[in-house]
Amino acid sequence: MNCVLQVRNLCKEYPKFKLQNVSFSIEKGSIMGFIGRNGAGKSTTLKSILNLVHPTSGEIRFFDMDIAQHEGEIKQRIGFAGGAVDYYKKKKISSIVAVTKQFYDNWDDAAYEKYMKLFNIDEDKTPGELSEGMKVKLNLVLALSHGAELLILDEPTSGLDPVSREELLEVFEYLASKGISILFSTHITSDLDKCADQITYIKDGQIVASENKQAFLDRCRENGWGNNIEEIMVHFEKRSIYEQIAD
Repeated sequence: MNCVLQVRNLCKEYPKFKLQNVSFSIEKGSIMGFIGRNGAGKSTTLKSILNLVHPTSGEIRFFDMDIAQHEGEIKQRIGFAGGAVDYYKKKKISSIVAVTKQFYDNWDDAAYEKYMKLFNIDEDKTPGELSEGMKVKLNLVLALSHGAELLILDEPTSGLDPVSREELLEVFEYLASKGISILFSTHITSDLDKCADQITYIKDGQIVASENKQAFLDRCRENGWGNNIEEIMVHFEKRSIYEQIAD
């Protein structure tokens, strides 16, 4: 197994919420959908594995390196986006890129030009002139231009129109075919039906399942929990509400 990310027993405690022993792994060239209802712990997990917030405990390894010991080296090889870009809205993209590229040892101008053309982004525009879908694609361009081998994306399709979402999912599939791994959180289950290879489901700060998507669907269907990801999530979340009412 060629893992690009391994998370083992990740815990993060806040006064009113905690992640509890979160564990999963991602292989090279795989697309993992990270699902759960709002407040389940998706964003906290992603920020914790990137050391943007400090985990209480657990082990996080990228490319078989511990994030605590090799953070700088690791972040040269990954890309992170928390939705649409939020740069200076009135600065030209070309000016933003001129500054951004200085932070990466492996910045590739040829790759930048290739992906800008592929995604049809005009660098003479400003971020404020881009649609939400194009802003997300710009984030991908910046990550891919420094050779990111793993993309970690927090709700990248949230707020996009159906056509933009479809285009972005096609981009994900293209990148995976090139060996780039993608971990993206979402609550839009139809996105997962189209492009995910693996599913990791988090509920109340704990991992309910983390496995191959088809195996996950087959197991849930056999148990009568639903025929697709949306039905399965509704089954688990509604049952929790009924249990609370019963208590």
